[in-house]
Amino acid sequence: MSDLAPGTATRTAEGLDAFIAGLPKAELHVHHVGSASPRIVAELAARHPDSSVPEDPAALAEYFTFRDFAHFIQVYLSVVDLIRDPEDVRLLTFEVARDMARQNIRYAELTVTPYSSTRRGIPGPAFMEAIEDARRAAEAELGVTLRWCFDIPGEAGLESAEETARLALHGQPDGLVSFGLGGPEIGVPRPQFKPYFDRARAAGLHSVPHAGETTGPQTVWDALRELGAERIGHGTSAAQDPRLLEHLAEHGIPLEVCPTSNIATRAVAVLEEHPIRQMVDAGVLVTVNSDDPPMFGTDLNTEYAVAARLLGLDRAGVAALAKNAVRASFLDAPGKARIAAEIDAYTASWS
Repeated sequence: MSDLAPGTATRTAEGLDAFIAGLPKAELHVHHVGSASPRIVAELAARHPDSSVPEDPAALAEYFTFRDFAHFIQVYLSVVDLIRDPEDVRLLTFEVARDMARQNIRYAELTVTPYSSTRRGIPGPAFMEAIEDARRAAEAELGVTLRWCFDIPGEAGLESAEETARLALHGQPDGLVSFGLGGPEIGVPRPQFKPYFDRARAAGLHSVPHAGETTGPQTVWDALRELGAERIGHGTSAAQDPRLLEHLAEHGIPLEVCPTSNIATRAVAVLEEHPIRQMVDAGVLVTVNSDDPPMFGTDLNTEYAVAARLLGLDRAGVAALAKNAVRASFLDAPGKARIAAEIDAYTASWS
């Protein structure tokens, strides 16, 4: 069961925003390339002028306006194409951590898609070295702890699954904690990836596939039954199936909810219709995340403010939401205790 409960705000929205800005946080659903800031995207586009991505940061806002989920994938892949050498990988990774530090994010599980880089010619070992170097620097210089989820790009088929599993299991970097599945869900059934998840889980990696974002509850059931999912990325359509919500709550399987992302990709029509309230009311452990923040014109602080409004949360409720993410993370027990204590001390300081 979730510890999150609705509350009545006792300060203005502006005061709650200030509380959120300073709140120590963890993030569990945020993509590596999708977190590239306009400044970094523009810099990479300038380095690779054959790309269709605008070099002007101001033009990126229009470029990142999506007609639907398919268009989002098209734009996302054009940004992926800007990551062409280990220097690009290292620069991107460290700058993502810098943006996280500005939001008081203490810990993040960054979804990384190594296949997108290795198929463009970056050797696997060089890719691993780049992200690991950035991870160590981020912790030492910024106080941000990064861990990796190696993610199969579902639209690339079983070839990408085999390569992702190979990289995860044979080149396993120190920061790797989980194995995921992203990309479009329509036309990409979850069960076909079972052998790869079985291998990853046997090697000690956690299972965290995307499911139920743009398809129905059956995709979530498939992720649970076939892929052994321990957390569900998005799970938006789970609210359509009361039995599924009951199962998630009973078994303590968290949902990685990304409200603004769901609107930007048209998975949900308007924020007022977002099912996060139904999830919480059903007792599901809900975490709030930013997904691909610059592409969606958001960040984790904004997502907390959105969730607070949708759920009617006060400061205590927002702090409980932050502790949900810590609880649902794959951080070790001392690390969880440390961040939870930070959240409690920070919240008490506002009393």
